[in-house]
Amino acid sequence: MLYEPPDYYAIDELLSDEERMVRDTARRFIEDEYQPLVTKAFRDGSFPMQIVPRLAELGFFGPTLPERYGCADLNSVAYGLINQELERGDSGIRSFASVQSGLVMYPIFTYGSEEHRTHWLPRMARGEAIGCFGLTEPDFGSNPSGMLTTARRADGGFILNGVKRWITNGNIADVAVVWARLEEDGQSAIHGFLVERDRQGYSAREMEGKFSLRASITSELFLDDCWIPEENRLPGTGSMKAPLSCLSQARYGIAWGAIGAASACYDCALSYARERIMFDKPIAAFQLVQRKLVTMVTEITKAQLLCLRLGRLKDAQHVRPEQISMAKMNNVSQALKIARLARDILGANGIIDEYPIIRHMLNLETVNTYEGTEDVHRLIIGKDITGFSAFGG
Repeated sequence: MLYEPPDYYAIDELLSDEERMVRDTARRFIEDEYQPLVTKAFRDGSFPMQIVPRLAELGFFGPTLPERYGCADLNSVAYGLINQELERGDSGIRSFASVQSGLVMYPIFTYGSEEHRTHWLPRMARGEAIGCFGLTEPDFGSNPSGMLTTARRADGGFILNGVKRWITNGNIADVAVVWARLEEDGQSAIHGFLVERDRQGYSAREMEGKFSLRASITSELFLDDCWIPEENRLPGTGSMKAPLSCLSQARYGIAWGAIGAASACYDCALSYARERIMFDKPIAAFQLVQRKLVTMVTEITKAQLLCLRLGRLKDAQHVRPEQISMAKMNNVSQALKIARLARDILGANGIIDEYPIIRHMLNLETVNTYEGTEDVHRLIIGKDITGFSAFGG
């Protein structure tokens, strides 16, 4: 029997037949093929690469991009539902697909040349090429405009120098979308460049010691006098607007994904509370446990409604980045609180990986930080509603 998530406001009725079909396809994949792998992957600190061909076969890479590039041409709500189901499995698999789709395929499609699109997008849709997104630096995460990575013209192309950190898929990527500052004609502009993994002067190193997102590959990228030809520059880039628009794509997927993680924790806690006997009755019969469960399902319902409306706005091309920030900020923050409440309901059992809660809780600590911390998103929204920027003191 296919898993049924919490749907307290009958939101399922607001979805189209295609949206439900896409969601159920992702749900079956997670139930039947990914869940049996994830506990060991998290323990080992490895990403199960054997699932990549299946993700491609199911159309989960670049699913909103046109069919002429081998993609599924789905709407934004269907894409969100894919992210929701993937993250119900684990943040690691959602991050993998989200980077491939929103942070690599999207900028190639939006800012690349037609040659870039025809060369990379079909291969990436088939899972034959993996990408990563090189924006964050060791000293510049929440302030990407301060990046130190540079590009300078030389020999019919560019020489890149710099370091990128916290890069999902970095070690296994066939191509990196690297953002660098180009100083030219007395002006400074941020450009995107496609850097293939075999370029001299380019290397990647996996980061170790993570207690979060363990079933995911996180890397550092090193560019040491790395030369790339002129045609590797994304011609539509030249300002911070380009990488920030990519982040909006990723944040949108994260907002949906957080619902999946929260739902997994809630369902586990609800089932456990119904079966765990304390003082001769299930703990679900106690007021304090019910209070926790009610808080959890309420916040999940609010997050579902927030994302559905956001997706409809996105499909109507009326969405604003600040609206995406609100959904990312709220849904991830609430998912983390839900994971902690669920852990509390399970007591000591909440910290062992026989149950999914501690894994989701640890993952959500990272998800709450990357693609803009909660505080950064509050400042983005604060500037939007007041007209005053509180960034930079």
